[in-house]
Amino acid sequence: MNRFMRILKHRWLDERDLARALDDATLARIEARVAASEKRHSGEIRVCAEAGLPLSYLWRGASARERAVTMFGKLRVWDTAHNNGVLIYLLLAEHRIEIVADRGLNLHVSPSQWQEVMQRMRASFRQGQFEAGLNEAIDAVDALLARHFPLAPGEANPNELSDRPHLRA
Repeated sequence: MNRFMRILKHRWLDERDLARALDDATLARIEARVAASEKRHSGEIRVCAEAGLPLSYLWRGASARERAVTMFGKLRVWDTAHNNGVLIYLLLAEHRIEIVADRGLNLHVSPSQWQEVMQRMRASFRQGQFEAGLNEAIDAVDALLARHFPLAPGEANPNELSDRPHLRA
């Protein structure tokens, strides 16, 4: 897709499109799912969804992956006690999903495992089922975190990051 068409596609979508894809009830269910997940492990999961990329990203041809890595930093997902934060990123304009995990978890999870997680979610996104795709991602990340960073009996996970999805139109 040429740069002009990509810019148009990203500028066409706004907060109303994002709200239709992820309404308040959906956001509440996702937030509850993240909170429940974090009771099983010491990791932190953050969900971020954007209608489109900022113009500066589009102008230089940046990828959804580049934006996800930036949001990983901006939302401080890297700043967890065990270096096991995970960002699940949705770019609505391109129906793209990215997962960015901190170094603690990436020691245990291969790039091919992350690709498998994202591949399962892509089918849901192609059908416009954004909540289902995000739920699949949260559940897959939860299983990986519970396997590699389980809580000891009686241990609690201090909530280091907001469980509420971060939205940007």
